[in-house]
Amino acid sequence: MMSPTDPRLDPSSKLYAARPSSVSQQEWQARVDLAACYRLAVLHGWDDQVYTHISLRVPGRDDAYLMNPYGLRFEEITASNLLLVNTKGEVIDGTDRRGNPTGFAIHGAVHAARADAHCVMHLHNDAVISVSALPEGLLPMSQHAMRFWNCIGYHNYEGLALSAAEQQRLLDALGDKPAMMLRNHGSLTCGRTVAEAYTLMFDLDKSCKTQLAAMAASQHIVLPEPDVLETTQARLALGPKPSGELEWAALLRKLLREEPDFAT
Repeated sequence: MMSPTDPRLDPSSKLYAARPSSVSQQEWQARVDLAACYRLAVLHGWDDQVYTHISLRVPGRDDAYLMNPYGLRFEEITASNLLLVNTKGEVIDGTDRRGNPTGFAIHGAVHAARADAHCVMHLHNDAVISVSALPEGLLPMSQHAMRFWNCIGYHNYEGLALSAAEQQRLLDALGDKPAMMLRNHGSLTCGRTVAEAYTLMFDLDKSCKTQLAAMAASQHIVLPEPDVLETTQARLALGPKPSGELEWAALLRKLLREEPDFAT
C-alpha cells in the first residue's frame, strides 16, 4: 500500500496548476499554504464575518507579507487574491484593494519584531476569548494545553484602536513565545511556517474548549504535578525544525479533494 504523500512535492499537483508565470513557485506555494489556512479556519468555525487575519511573510523578503483583502470572507480566499502588503501597512501589489487597518497594526508589528514569525494568525475564537477573560487564563489541564504551560503571553484589552504604544506593549507581552491571548479579544499564534502557526492555533483552541467543558462540569479540576508539567511541556515545545508538516500535508490533501479552488 502506497503511503500518503505531500502534494507540495508533486510538480503535477493541482496546487500549481493556476500559478501565474510572473509568480515564483516558492511564492506560489506560500500563497497556497496561506489560502489553505484560511479555508481550514472556516471548517473549524474560527472565521468572524470579514474580520480577523492570517498573514505570511513573502519568501525571501523581510519587508512584505501576504494577508486577506478587507471585505472577503475566509471561504473566498484563494492563492491569487491575497494582498501583498509591506510592514508599514501599505498595499504594494498595484491594486486599489485594502486590508483591515487593525490587521496591519498587529501583523506588521509582529513580522517586523520577530524574524521567526513567518506566519501570524490572529483570530476571534469563541473558546479562546472566553478563557482569555478568566483571571487564571489557560490552565494546563489537558495534554494540548501543556505545550503552552509557562509559554503563552497575555495582552490586556485596550480598545479597538491599536496605537504605536500599544503595539509595543503587545510585543512585550508576546516576547519570544509562540502564542498569546489577547484578553477579551482573541488569539494570536506565530509560526516559522503556516503549518506550525496552524497547529499551534488548533492546540490552543482545543485547550480552551476542553477547559471550558471541564469548568462547566465541576468547580474542581485536577492538574498534573509541576514536575510532570515541566517534563511534558519540554517534550511538546517547538524544536529546531518547524512542527506540523505531517499534519499539513494531510490537510492539503483534504482541501484538494473538497475545496480545490483555494489553490487558484
